[in-house]
Amino acid sequence: MSNKLNGGDILIKCLLEEKVKYLFGIPGGQLLPMYDAIYQWGREKGINTVLFRHEQVAAHAADAYARVTNTPGVCFGTVGPGALHLLPGVGTAWSDNVPVVAIIPQVNIQHEDSFILQGNLDQIALFKPITKYQKSIRRIEEIPDAVHKIFREVSSGRPQPVVLEIFSDAFYDTIEEDQISILPSNQYRAIKKPAVDISLIKESLELLLSAKKPLIVSGGGVLRAEAWNELKELAEYLQIPVITSLGGIGSLSNNSKCSLGGLSLSSAQASTGADVVLALGVKFSFTLALGKPPAWKDSQKLIHVDIDPSIIGRSKPITLGIVADCKQYLTQLLAELKKSNRVEKRDWLETLAANKKKNQAASIRKANKDEIPINPVRMVKEIYEFMDEDAILITDGGDLTVFALESINLYKDRKPLSYLQAIGMGHLGVSVGYGIGAKLGKPDKQVIAICGDGSFMMNIQDLETAVRLGLKNLIFIIGNNSAWGMIKSCQVVDFDSRFIDVDLPYCNFGKIAESFGCYGEEVVDPNEIFPALERAKNSEKPAVIDIKIKYEISSMIKGV
Repeated sequence: MSNKLNGGDILIKCLLEEKVKYLFGIPGGQLLPMYDAIYQWGREKGINTVLFRHEQVAAHAADAYARVTNTPGVCFGTVGPGALHLLPGVGTAWSDNVPVVAIIPQVNIQHEDSFILQGNLDQIALFKPITKYQKSIRRIEEIPDAVHKIFREVSSGRPQPVVLEIFSDAFYDTIEEDQISILPSNQYRAIKKPAVDISLIKESLELLLSAKKPLIVSGGGVLRAEAWNELKELAEYLQIPVITSLGGIGSLSNNSKCSLGGLSLSSAQASTGADVVLALGVKFSFTLALGKPPAWKDSQKLIHVDIDPSIIGRSKPITLGIVADCKQYLTQLLAELKKSNRVEKRDWLETLAANKKKNQAASIRKANKDEIPINPVRMVKEIYEFMDEDAILITDGGDLTVFALESINLYKDRKPLSYLQAIGMGHLGVSVGYGIGAKLGKPDKQVIAICGDGSFMMNIQDLETAVRLGLKNLIFIIGNNSAWGMIKSCQVVDFDSRFIDVDLPYCNFGKIAESFGCYGEEVVDPNEIFPALERAKNSEKPAVIDIKIKYEISSMIKGV
């Protein structure tokens, strides 16, 4: 005997087939069939909603969940304002190539061109610039095929957000279960990556083996492809130094002799000196100086590997362009290398590794000051020394992010998929959403967020969400310099310290956090940072530590 299903039932059945565990968002009337399906039977099957206090934070949480699990994160908002509130979070994920699925309803078909509440809004047009694929459906029968299509798009090629709009009619209508077909993923999309042409593999290998000063640049594409083991094997087999983009942080262990890190003097020395560069899943964005001189040389030979052909050669002239998944490419390259039985020993890596040690020693000396207000470099040092070895790190802010990145390779290793930053968009206010999404994605990991006082205030309301979810070992650390630090520094350097709208009033974020039910504390002495973090960890609550720091101009603004 058949069973009648409404659109909400069908949507949840489709999402369960995709192994979706969480839906991040806020309810709305058109979404209630989806909620009712979860209430009646979805939870027992392993899917649930996570209620937020703002849809933007829900989108950030879906973004973070996707980054740490390497599976699509799913967020939703109701028609009109809910969809609008998702845009900043979806746009941030789009800029950083993160697979996020946004689900939004639309008003009844009969009201779509009227002045019904929340109607008359072309939501697909709004999402189009920040999504890879858009699908709008009006009939219940279309739901399975639409879900198949959006997951095919979000899971293939260059990962970026997609949006699915479902008209209210489709949500509330019913259909016999035997009239729909929900396919497993391997029946509607390719699961394995295509092989790379062997001639391109051989040409790559010849370029690398003939180089005197080869360099590997590892980006987010290595992490999305889960190719970190292959990267390590290649780099150490051929003794090639590796630098990372910000999106590639964690793709090679800091403990490897080949690792030079990212944003550092050591990586700058490598990029200017290399004669052959193997770029893996990188865009040569601003984090890599756009691939331009003086940080890079046009005379360098470049092997550019990316899953998206539109990225290859876009910023820097190439010698060899290869459209490929980074794991597939490296697997084939290693196999060909081992057949050739060639190993190169180069003084180039020895020189760079020695310089790295010198540069790191100088940075560590700067971090031991006991001054009050606390030096931001000292604050970052204490945090890194406190963090668990496998902790997930989030940075949210302008100058605070720069201070954090300058020493990210000094104290603890960075594991794959363990660093979160809104890189491309430079979006502020991500820390609370990122923290919740990362913790739900990896509940056994410690999650640490380093935030500016300005950025943290933007979405502070969802501390309540973290408390309601009972999240533990989730710690937000605010470097509180009572300023929009990055902008203030620009006014110092370029506008003779004519300050306007950059100074913020005193605020005790520890007290605010306590009012939400978090553990909260204010710190003014650098020697109290570590003990405060221990108390936060042991509190069994989400925690906020407000550290009063000295206003300092970051190296990015100084240009040193």
